[in-house]
Amino acid sequence: MKYAIIIPDGSADEPQASLGGRTPLQAARTPAMDAIAAAGIVGRASHVPAHLPPGSEVANMSLLGYDPTAVFTGRAPIEAAAQGIELGPDDWAVRCNLVTIEDQIMRDFTAGHISTPEAAVLMAAAQAELAGDLPVQFLPGVSYRNLLIYRGGPQPAPFTHETRATPPHDLTDKSVIDDYPRGGGSDVLSDLMARSAALFADHPVNRDRRQAGQPPATSIWLWGLGKRPELPRFRDLYGKTGKMITAVDLLRGLAALIGWDRIEAPGATGYLDTDYASKGRCAVDALPATDLICVHIEAPDEASHEGNVAAKIQAIEEIDRHIVAPLWRALQAQGEYRILITPDHPTPVRTKTHSHGFVPFAIAGTDVAADEAMTYDEPAAASAALEFRKGWKLMEYFLNSSQGDNS
Repeated sequence: MKYAIIIPDGSADEPQASLGGRTPLQAARTPAMDAIAAAGIVGRASHVPAHLPPGSEVANMSLLGYDPTAVFTGRAPIEAAAQGIELGPDDWAVRCNLVTIEDQIMRDFTAGHISTPEAAVLMAAAQAELAGDLPVQFLPGVSYRNLLIYRGGPQPAPFTHETRATPPHDLTDKSVIDDYPRGGGSDVLSDLMARSAALFADHPVNRDRRQAGQPPATSIWLWGLGKRPELPRFRDLYGKTGKMITAVDLLRGLAALIGWDRIEAPGATGYLDTDYASKGRCAVDALPATDLICVHIEAPDEASHEGNVAAKIQAIEEIDRHIVAPLWRALQAQGEYRILITPDHPTPVRTKTHSHGFVPFAIAGTDVAADEAMTYDEPAAASAALEFRKGWKLMEYFLNSSQGDNS
């Protein structure tokens, strides 16, 4: 049996007045997703418990079959795993965004999607000028997504599991005054953020960006901190091998932590300009060598963060055409299979950020009896009988068609 999971990140949404009361999933032309819904079953799942932040880190952990209440520690240590960064028992990883803040308003949580080379230069400047005597490392990642590692040693790190910091994508076009870090060690984080603003103010990278009409990276924004999580291997839990295709370090890190191989699709960017067809081809090519192939696409989520409903619809259509359709054909041609389509969390274009709540899923394939649903969208899922309030239980159902407790 071969299995495939397709994650159109953040594609679940609300009805839009501009779309005549339809959601982007309803408005998008998705013949492959609708055919899978018609051939199989549709339901809905909630991947983020109410007491945890509604981010991709929690939601994708649940989607991959892990109870986030039991194993989630923070976003940054998952991204550290993606880069092969080893965290000791007393080390903390912190997400380090490059952002644009003007007049205490979060104008752009990506600093205009700053390039990776530019970000690397700014991270090097931060290491040279801000670290001082602190046991910290500023580590470049991809574009605005970078890391700060605090190495615990003779002196323990000042942070606790109660230390909190707001994700910058939750603050788009909002004041940041009341959202600086709080709790144990927050003074260390806030001081680094404040000093980065002075360091970056007239940095050559930002002078060049301003001259080019691009938003400057006015400072770092520190958030998502935590220690290394302890996740059992997926094969030990579910008896299957897996491979992940993604352009996002968060999903790369989750794959590393659960023992999946990672496939780098040429042209995959983690943004709206990603090469959807490349991801589709890589998924089809990977099928013979694994039990389960998972394809994650960030583009719908990025469109929502920008409040761009047209771009979100286009991203969903590209996923359907270039990833869902060819992968489903390949699965049907090779024998027994199952396919699952599901986002991780809703990301409404109205709010431009993630939210708690149910997301629709569709499952088709071997031994999956069709229900009455004919389309893949939020209303179809809401009217279906199948519901997982504990979203992490969906994986067991998908792999084994368990009819046990899904409450």
